[in-house]
Amino acid sequence: MAMAPTVKVVLGSIAFAIFWVLAVFPAVPFMPIGRTAGSLLGAMLMVVFQVITPDQAFAAIDLPILGLLFGTMVVSAYLERADMFKYLGKLLSWRSKGAKDLLCRICFISAVSSALFTNDTSCVVLTEFVLKIARQHNLPPHPFLLALASSANIGSSATPIGNPQNLVIAVQSKISFGKFLFGVLPAMLVGIVINALILLCMYWKLLSDQKDEEDASSEVVGEDDVSFHRFSPATMSHLASLRSQDLSSVLDSMGIHSPSNVNANGHESTLKNRGNMPENDIIHSSPSVNVHTDNTEKLRNRGSLPESEIHKVLNTGAESVRNSDASKETTNSGPILSKRGPSSSGVEFENFGSFTDEKLGFSKKWKRMLWKACVYLVTLGMLVALLLGLNMSWTAITAALALIVLDFKDARPSLEKVSYSLLIFFCGMFITVDGFNRTGIPSSLWELMEPYAQIDSVRGTAILAVVIVVLSNVASNVPTVLLLGGRVAASAAAISPASEKKAWLLLAWVSTVAGNMSLLGSAANLIVCEQARRAQHCGYNLSFWKHLKFGFPSTIVVTAIGLILIRG
Repeated sequence: MAMAPTVKVVLGSIAFAIFWVLAVFPAVPFMPIGRTAGSLLGAMLMVVFQVITPDQAFAAIDLPILGLLFGTMVVSAYLERADMFKYLGKLLSWRSKGAKDLLCRICFISAVSSALFTNDTSCVVLTEFVLKIARQHNLPPHPFLLALASSANIGSSATPIGNPQNLVIAVQSKISFGKFLFGVLPAMLVGIVINALILLCMYWKLLSDQKDEEDASSEVVGEDDVSFHRFSPATMSHLASLRSQDLSSVLDSMGIHSPSNVNANGHESTLKNRGNMPENDIIHSSPSVNVHTDNTEKLRNRGSLPESEIHKVLNTGAESVRNSDASKETTNSGPILSKRGPSSSGVEFENFGSFTDEKLGFSKKWKRMLWKACVYLVTLGMLVALLLGLNMSWTAITAALALIVLDFKDARPSLEKVSYSLLIFFCGMFITVDGFNRTGIPSSLWELMEPYAQIDSVRGTAILAVVIVVLSNVASNVPTVLLLGGRVAASAAAISPASEKKAWLLLAWVSTVAGNMSLLGSAANLIVCEQARRAQHCGYNLSFWKHLKFGFPSTIVVTAIGLILIRG
């Protein structure tokens, strides 16, 4: 491609440079607007500077990639709600046989979960589990945090849905999910093993000197000891999620099943002692119809039951209260009722309440189990459909909508977990990179390098890998893929179709593993670092140099292994 006019080249370079600075350093002092706004600013400047036209800008947005991103994020959100990641966290410490076994287990689980649910998601939800386990076993955290982040990056390289750059490669290359998986899987498996061995060699003495205070084989992280996180891959935001309460705990907290709680002072004291309501939400209950109104409002505010069940349960409870009150006031109601004392109605209602709690709790438990099974089956069906070669974007969107329908409730809470800022970032990045490509600078640089970066020779493959590693750490991996992907593939296609496929897979492998070189190399590294720093009671600061000390040799060795094992 010939160079564009000088004015267009200069203005396009300025727009791309602004985008690059804000993408790599989102909190830069002179313009701390973040990555998403930075990508939109770069896109806007490309249009304002007339590097590209508005129509060309809209055409540059790759909708299949956005659809695939959206679908996988929704599916991941429902998997998080179905406790998939909680089970993975428990698996980390189940029958652990010591520090070295734990490190290897973290490497394997992190890699597999990242290949299926994206590396960012795995790092968000598993970091605090790793910290808690390290604390319980009296172990230094940083070897395990490095194992989590590096294995997440390596594992995510195996599938098109493992990370954003693989999504771009899969859509642009039109390589099917199955061919992509089996093309990279051998390199991924060997890479995980080598990465774990490097960690063991570097930290063998540190892991051997640990002093376990408890039996490692019997310790499991408790559910109450870990804050589960909501999925938000781009913003890295996370909220401690409260486990859903069943109807019995709700009725318990409102004090409607025990006669001692009917008294106003006793009810207020009970609620204060439980500590799960603010002071201004404490309601003084009485055994009257007002109980029904107040409790209905509280159940509705808690959102733990459908409206129909709220009315059904509380209407039945209120009827029982009215009948028991009437029995106290009636003197000729028969021998049994006339002998009841003031406390017998309370006992009757208490028995009714415990029976209702048990019945509804049992029903809700089985409904929850059935729903979780459906979530896992839909996810498995999505993976099977992807392996069969169906359209990846529409397969992911279909699975997401199937989960929304099966949930059978307002989808807004789940859709709010989708990182729309990431989707907007991709839109701006597509436009900015397309504008920079139209300046002719990337094509001119590739023409200079192409004779030395042919993948039909060992030397050429090594040079190409070095270029990708450097660009991925300097310009980030997704822009690197957008800039180099088409050019590398076209150069390899001139050799053979098999070489073209190999070029795409090598680009996916190298650009992903390159993220392990430094702390700033990938979003997964930054997520682990930030999550570890903010963790309650067991926070840890993973420094740049500790990561680089391990990341540099690991990246070189693992990348080289992939270059040998990946075939077209």
